[in-house]
Amino acid sequence: MPVSRFSIHSARLRGRWAWALLVGLPFGLAQAEPPVAASAESIRPVAVGERAPDFVVRNVAGEPYAFAADALERPTILVSFRGGWCPYCNLHLSELRHVLPEIRALGVDVLFLSGDRPEQLYKSLEEDTKEAIAGRDYRIFSDARAEAARALGIAFRVADRTVARRHEKGQDIAGSSMLEHRILPVPAVIAIDRNGIVRFVFAAADYKIRLPAADLLAVAESIAAG
Repeated sequence: MPVSRFSIHSARLRGRWAWALLVGLPFGLAQAEPPVAASAESIRPVAVGERAPDFVVRNVAGEPYAFAADALERPTILVSFRGGWCPYCNLHLSELRHVLPEIRALGVDVLFLSGDRPEQLYKSLEEDTKEAIAGRDYRIFSDARAEAARALGIAFRVADRTVARRHEKGQDIAGSSMLEHRILPVPAVIAIDRNGIVRFVFAAADYKIRLPAADLLAVAESIAAG
């Protein structure tokens, strides 16, 4: 189904772009091996004020990319999404093209973390999305092993009926972490300053709710200003 038939429920930030956590869940102590939540509603994302965790993801060629909070040269925003098979993820990726040039001009990096395997990162996207982001230098990495999702506290266990429902809808999840590991990331936006400290977290259990492009730009302006 074309992405244009879907609409994302926007989550507007309150206040004067203050750092916010839009999950409302308590946070536990950091663990060497972060657990996978039983459901999207029970995730425990990394908290504002904490040091961002290190993790390894992979590029389209399958080569590892190590994210290290202590080695950041620029503020960085992580945008996680479920995979190219997800219509709402496609719509969000397309929307963000309107602000990515401005965000980069501010000196802020944006990394997209997908639940798809490396070879599926771009191939699995909707045709409309491919056209929308073509030539815009989207840095999309594979987190098919859910290493980043677990480290960031946004990984949750997927029920078998959910997998079956995706098959029934004809969605291509063959290269997804959902099929291989029964794990998905909650779509999230995590902003990290140049010192490796988390300054903003947005994560909604309802995958239809995404951070609007204008709000993402406001977050980038805040971390760029220090």
